[in-house]
Amino acid sequence: MSQLHIHQFIAGQDNYCYLLHDADTGATASIDAPDGALIARELAAKGWRLTHILVTHHHGDHVVGIADLKRATGCRVIGPAAESHKIAGLDATVREGDSVTVGTHTFAVLDTPGHTLGHIAYHDAQQGLAFVGDTLFTMGCGRIIEGDHPMMWASLSKLAGLPPETMVYCGHNYTASNARFALTVEPGNTELQVRARAASNGDPLVPSRLADELATNPFLRAANAPIRHALGMEGCPAWKVFGEVRERKNRA
Repeated sequence: MSQLHIHQFIAGQDNYCYLLHDADTGATASIDAPDGALIARELAAKGWRLTHILVTHHHGDHVVGIADLKRATGCRVIGPAAESHKIAGLDATVREGDSVTVGTHTFAVLDTPGHTLGHIAYHDAQQGLAFVGDTLFTMGCGRIIEGDHPMMWASLSKLAGLPPETMVYCGHNYTASNARFALTVEPGNTELQVRARAASNGDPLVPSRLADELATNPFLRAANAPIRHALGMEGCPAWKVFGEVRERKNRA
């Protein structure tokens, strides 16, 4: 298997763009398409030809560039089956249990609903990478727009069950605000304090190691005693604890 090169950059205010390039085959995928013109410029600068777009969910800031990129490159667009009616230009749809191949690299599809009902993530087990869209952020998680608390908690728990060394690539840079909020939930968490200082100094901490998220992200720690105690929710189901954390973040 050849090396997978990952080119990471920001579109607009805070959307992350990721270009994945297989050096042996020349296959290149974009995770979502937040800005077609910007992605095209970055491809040209790298000398890469776009062959795939892997879509995580239907929100406009993730799909707005699909049409232009497809028209310019003829790339193959793959996205969530449950949202196929909301995403124009799809060539194939996938759901959990399916996989997507880019060059010599294979990505398993994970259903991660909550932010949207059909949200998916892409996991490359051999490379130890996960592209999680707007389900999980560094020290945060996505807003629950179409799903509910139990659904989102189940999705986050699924991602939390990946190998701890997995590198997590999220859809937005919300790290500084997420860190500030996380400290209001678990101020005594020393690992969180270290990461929060890094975030306040401008380090986006993206990608993040899943093990670090498990140690510092309050949205993944709803089953942990310190969070339950801090919220006065000992004995409550984990999804309810998660829901309380999510609602507090909504009001922050």
